[in-house]
Amino acid sequence: MQSLFERGPTLRTRLLLTLAFAALMIFLDHRLNTMQPVRSFLSTLVAPVQYLAVLPEQVLDRLVYLAQTRSALREENEALSRELQELQMAVQRLNFLENENARLRQLLGSDVRQTSRRMVAEVVAVATDPFSHQVVVNKGFANGVYEGQPVLDDQGIVGQVLSVGRNTARILLLADQSHAISLRAERNDIRVLAQGFGDLQRVELKFIPHSTELEEGDVLLTSGLGGVFPEGYPVARIVSIDRDERLQYAKVLAEPFSQLDRIRSVLLLWPADATESPVYDEAVDTELDTELEPTTEAANDVD
Repeated sequence: MQSLFERGPTLRTRLLLTLAFAALMIFLDHRLNTMQPVRSFLSTLVAPVQYLAVLPEQVLDRLVYLAQTRSALREENEALSRELQELQMAVQRLNFLENENARLRQLLGSDVRQTSRRMVAEVVAVATDPFSHQVVVNKGFANGVYEGQPVLDDQGIVGQVLSVGRNTARILLLADQSHAISLRAERNDIRVLAQGFGDLQRVELKFIPHSTELEEGDVLLTSGLGGVFPEGYPVARIVSIDRDERLQYAKVLAEPFSQLDRIRSVLLLWPADATESPVYDEAVDTELDTELEPTTEAANDVD
């Protein structure tokens, strides 16, 4: 007698087929990046959920702001006015140094460095995975954001864009284990490679010989190598050097200037040689068109 229900593949066969399909998808995504359109679509799809998740915090911040007293706002306004005057004086000095640097480069026959373009973005979500340090910002490829784009804040380098949706982008922070960046010491121009290891307060300098001339307190700037980060932006300060001869290399730790555990807003940077262009909102188009070239003096003022 024939059974009413046809018997399908066994559970073991289904498991093996599922694992084989998963391995195939991982291989294709790693080698051919076939899943990138899917990730971009999913990022765009979940963007409204991310905005709704951060909405209560924004409403609370607005209520706290409205609850501030008039006198506190007046004092804050006066302090900001004094700070603005100091920054305007600093900008005038930086403009003079920038023009002087351009003239000296022309005299020496060197290429004049072009100014970069920037855009402000707000953090709308933070990755909950304890083994991954990423944040999501409210700018995407509709604003000209692209993968690998450098990201910084008012203190220094934050990381780079990992993936892009239409209205959001995911940023890989310096502290992530998969992130590495080429740096140079401001004091003696020694080139080093810094890599995150999961600590938001520290990055590790890799393959440093015991005889290195690096010292605690040395400021590390972007070297410009690798074609991702422009040269001269502050990144970290060396806080400890362990020259244990039992180890193959010295263990050197540096503290990022950016407070990666509490960033609220970032700057997306378009280097002068970037093929993509930023698409600004009309309200801020005239304010964020150009950026001053970084100087070594800026690194000394990070503290």
